[in-house]
Amino acid sequence: MDLKNTAQVAEPTSHPQTPADEQQEEIGYTFCDGCNEVPFCGIKFYKKGDVVTKVESWPGFPNSPLCSKGYATLQRLYNPNRLTHPMKRTTAKGSPDPRFIRISWDEAYDIIVGHLKRIKKEHGPHSVFFYVGDPKEPRAAVQRLAAFYGSPNYGTESSTACWRAAHLAALLTYGFSTRGNLPTEETKVMLIWGTNPAYSGSPYMCHGQLADAKERGTKYIVVDPRITPTAGTLADIHLQVRPATTAVLAAGMMHVIFKEGLHDQEFCNTWIHGIDELKRYVADFTPERTEKITWVPAKQIIAAARLYATHKPGGLLVGAQGTIHDSNATNNHRAILMVPAICGYIDVPGGILKPTAPLEGMAPWYDGPPEFCLREKMDQMREHRLDLEAFPAWAEKFHEVQTNYLVEWITEGKVKAFLGWGFNVMIWPQTHAYQKAIESLEFSMAVDYFYRPWTHDYVDLVLPAAMNYERLAPFAFFGRHIFGRTPITPRGECKEDWQIALEIGARLGDPDFFFNGSVEAACNDILKLWGLSYDDLRKHQEEGVLVPTDTPESFKKYETGMIREDGKPGFPTPTGKIEAFSTDLEKHGYPALPEYKEPLQTTEEFPLVLISGSRAPYITHSKWREDAPWLLELQRGPLLAINPTEAARRHIVKGDEVILKTAYGQIRATAKPTVVVPSGVVSIMHGWAQANVNEIIPRRFDPISGFPAFKEIPCEVEKS
Repeated sequence: MDLKNTAQVAEPTSHPQTPADEQQEEIGYTFCDGCNEVPFCGIKFYKKGDVVTKVESWPGFPNSPLCSKGYATLQRLYNPNRLTHPMKRTTAKGSPDPRFIRISWDEAYDIIVGHLKRIKKEHGPHSVFFYVGDPKEPRAAVQRLAAFYGSPNYGTESSTACWRAAHLAALLTYGFSTRGNLPTEETKVMLIWGTNPAYSGSPYMCHGQLADAKERGTKYIVVDPRITPTAGTLADIHLQVRPATTAVLAAGMMHVIFKEGLHDQEFCNTWIHGIDELKRYVADFTPERTEKITWVPAKQIIAAARLYATHKPGGLLVGAQGTIHDSNATNNHRAILMVPAICGYIDVPGGILKPTAPLEGMAPWYDGPPEFCLREKMDQMREHRLDLEAFPAWAEKFHEVQTNYLVEWITEGKVKAFLGWGFNVMIWPQTHAYQKAIESLEFSMAVDYFYRPWTHDYVDLVLPAAMNYERLAPFAFFGRHIFGRTPITPRGECKEDWQIALEIGARLGDPDFFFNGSVEAACNDILKLWGLSYDDLRKHQEEGVLVPTDTPESFKKYETGMIREDGKPGFPTPTGKIEAFSTDLEKHGYPALPEYKEPLQTTEEFPLVLISGSRAPYITHSKWREDAPWLLELQRGPLLAINPTEAARRHIVKGDEVILKTAYGQIRATAKPTVVVPSGVVSIMHGWAQANVNEIIPRRFDPISGFPAFKEIPCEVEKS
């Protein structure tokens, strides 16, 4: 995409000495952060001086090609409304206008460090909450800062509403994290549950690979209430399940598989703890009973179970949110994971794989490398975690604190300050409660690209973050393949997130421990694990660096002791087996089987079920509205998807302004009648400030993971 042939953008605030049109064009490389950083889709860009003029997909990069969001990062970079200098509020909390004024970085750091030292002395370091939202890039640096300061109370958007509940379900069941895998040559059938890879999901931009597998003969079962592009283009069987009834549908499928003897009996008897209890539990979920609860016809349930269990081996793809935004999130997702398990599809070619040789000493960036992040010190401070009592199973598995009780912790005086990178209060249900709580803190700060009134009106400081073209950290890795970046000079006084965290740490008293604020030195501290430095990444910029291993790819590693840390055969669970009956959940007093819990019921007043958070390919969360007007042209406001039958009953036609109501409030949106959603269900994208759907969602949480019930709330729609 050539800048001169697209929408007008603002001039950068710093100008090269030589006019840009006389400078030699150079090539740079970075990653898109449009989908929270974790995908790391590669961008190759062209620049004159520090002015980026053109972007394209990074050739040969593991995650490519770019989508519309990747190209729109160029317009976002030069958006005249982006933050370019630190600001502090000058009016008291609660004032309708915070009246932010420009300040220097030195003043900003003095304010931050002054509050941190005072609060540590008066209330203890654990009374400061550290948070990373979107993008996920700062997580490692902020964890290091929190641990050094002495607070285990570090949370993220993942420990609020994204992925971690599915992660928790996998740890409780398999002992390792997985969302499944793309089909391989061996895969005969795929189960895609609660995700739409045509628009989103992991691996990213993978729909073409799924289509290639279909051409090879792979069969597809897609589970989703909506007729998504994934279901429409791939599904041999599409199960349009009632929202929040996942555990019942999975039980119904397992009922058929067990009853007809289609399960892998040897694997079940040897490697599944609680297999007899599971069989007894699902025996009650006949196809007919399952149909009444889930809306899925019994014949389809039987056909799907037979297809999945007889076309061996089978694979799985699950999403980050689709199956876990209800009040039974953890056990609903555990039920899904048991379907491939009873078929014996774990760590076999074409099935659900556990990587054989992951990068030593590393974890995905949403966790961060344990040594760099001071994970051991975090564990030593565990007694001061705020979520220990409310969510003990969660606290046992994760270093991140579950954040959804932040309102209570602030109200009770347990949290006195909040340091947030890319945080957005609209992530929480009943958003206004979190705004009020954050406003009441002794100190709060936010790091962001733009001023977001719904969040920043309630904090003391707002700091300007460098964007993806202006960042060195973090580098990207895929398996054992590592890639670096070549950033331009940040606009104005912007600093990258890592630098801000490191410089705060340095001013707290140990500059050497925080690399004197040097982002490259911090990256090198991690890269040395594999005998590398950032200079090595620069030398192999486009092709990256492959870290060699002597460990050959292998399967059924649970038989040889390659999955458990102690080297013993089995799975990394307390029993050494896949746990249909979770001993960890039993220990903490939760239902140990992946049991069904009835969601909120529709009523005469609220006869529809609301799904919020369905993805669009050109939007992620609340981003890409004013940030990149190109994308705003694709959708200018909130759209409510409603089945044509339901719309007709309410005399609603396309383009009508409608009111979406729940027992907790109402918002306005534009009607979009569509068969994508079934009768009885409506769907709306989250993140619109003028129609924040989370304001009409109750603070109702899964008791195990603490995740909100975004996809089970009864509602009604009426013409405005």
